[in-house]
Amino acid sequence: MTELVAYLISGIALGSSFALIGSGIVVVHRVTRVVNFAQGSVAIVGGMASATLLDGRLPHGLGEIAAVLLSGVLGLVIGLLAIGRRGTPPLISLIVTLGASMLVSAAIIWLWGQDPVTPPGLRGSVTILGAEVERQRLLVVVATGVAFAALALFFSRSYLGKGLTASASNPFAARMVGIDVRKMGLLAFGLAGILGGLAGVLIAPSNPLSFYSDLPLVLGGFAAAVFGGLTSPLRTLLGGLCLGVAGQLTAGYLNGSYQTEMALLLMLVIMIIRSRALVQEEVK
Repeated sequence: MTELVAYLISGIALGSSFALIGSGIVVVHRVTRVVNFAQGSVAIVGGMASATLLDGRLPHGLGEIAAVLLSGVLGLVIGLLAIGRRGTPPLISLIVTLGASMLVSAAIIWLWGQDPVTPPGLRGSVTILGAEVERQRLLVVVATGVAFAALALFFSRSYLGKGLTASASNPFAARMVGIDVRKMGLLAFGLAGILGGLAGVLIAPSNPLSFYSDLPLVLGGFAAAVFGGLTSPLRTLLGGLCLGVAGQLTAGYLNGSYQTEMALLLMLVIMIIRSRALVQEEVK
């Protein structure tokens, strides 16, 4: 029972990072119809940048915020590369994000090397139902909840959030009322960078990151986004949590090397289920 509780909480923490990365994919896809496969690399940059900034004697809080903002700038740069030229087809933009991911991975190796990096996080642990749980993992869960609440308020209450929603719902109508859909797309890339950076900053203290960590992160994030139909951040959160828990249970009771395969399998199952649901809706 103690092991199960520990695996569940660790899975929820890991799934929270998947959800943050996946929500960034959703935000970009809703506005631009582009799947941003550079999202995992942006998360890695956020985690590693926080390690460098904190090692440079920036205090906790300020160092993490600076790393998240840096990730947001990187997301914006990727957006300029992917959709900066008007009329770029979504497929070409998707390929550009893949190329950007490779460039970012090369920059990570150049700046931080190939060894895993772990920034300092919250120390200590707490006991929950007999299981010792790191405070950092609890911070991941709480911060993710706050981030999704802030995201909901941003989309429902702010002018920019409503502009993003309008651009996603009906780009033509949005243009008719004076909304620059291209600028909204760039804003979406920047917001996705912030969400990815936040995921990296939160997960890095308990899960060391290196340049090759981007693949499992982007796969998990994309699987969560697919669960949300590439349209719903809330369902993406649910998908990320399910994926994280399933991965941790697989690692705990079977073999840790199967986590990526589990992500791919769940993503395939989710895509099959959702495609059948869409076909049934069209038939009706």
